[in-house]
Amino acid sequence: MSTTVQARRPRQQADRFGPRMKGTGVLEALHAEWTKLRTVSGPAWLLLGLVALTAGVSAAADGATHCPAGLSCPVDPTKLSLTGIQFGQAVVAILAVLTICNEYSTGLIRITFTAMPRRLLVYTAKAAIIAAVVLAAGTVAVLGSVLAGHLVLPGHGFTASRGFHPVWLSYGPTLRAATGSVLYLALIALLSLGVAALVRDSAVSIGAVLAILYLFPIILAFVTDPAWQHRLERWTPTSAGLTIQATTGLRNLAISPWGGLGVLAIWAGAALLAGGLLLQVRDA
Repeated sequence: MSTTVQARRPRQQADRFGPRMKGTGVLEALHAEWTKLRTVSGPAWLLLGLVALTAGVSAAADGATHCPAGLSCPVDPTKLSLTGIQFGQAVVAILAVLTICNEYSTGLIRITFTAMPRRLLVYTAKAAIIAAVVLAAGTVAVLGSVLAGHLVLPGHGFTASRGFHPVWLSYGPTLRAATGSVLYLALIALLSLGVAALVRDSAVSIGAVLAILYLFPIILAFVTDPAWQHRLERWTPTSAGLTIQATTGLRNLAISPWGGLGVLAIWAGAALLAGGLLLQVRDA
């Protein structure tokens, strides 16, 4: 009888603490990745660079654009005010790539996987942390860009009396464009992380991601067939994803704003899935 009771106690304790230990594993992985990110100076500078570059380029684009009296200006003020996103995405890509490739270059990844053998858990924690910090920094960057447009553009002829909607979050399409731009940056981070997990080399990964971000739109400019150009615009990650910023001429877009962001999400999901599969089967 006493032997049976003693045998049951460890089993009851295991049942009692098992789920808690499993949950702690997730928290430990998140805490470990957050500690790695915040205890080195590089990511902090890159996040500051994201905010400064995005807001700065947007403000410069606003300041350089005028709509003289008596002329019609086919300009989307909100999209103009979010021009900096196209430059800030490069900083996001570099940050996400270095998050995993730095560990491969220093050999720290072996220690990480020894301490936490569940590789997909580590990978998921990296994705969650990098997405969270990019969402936070991207929100500040986008708010700065929208504020610059709100303050600068009315003095350059983009006024309500001339048919231009205010660049401010109280205007629904501007709120959608601003929110979508923040999500766009987070998806770029996840796409870059997936590519980095596939390649495992910083320079090659950054080159590959930048080619995806900037080379595809250049290629589109040389496509002369309207039908093919329309198809490629619908499925190219940056061209489709950036339609989320449009607030005018929506009927002329190759894809709807949220649909375009969905295309980018498919690219990011595919890259993350491929990177996770190879992370499981390859040696560290």
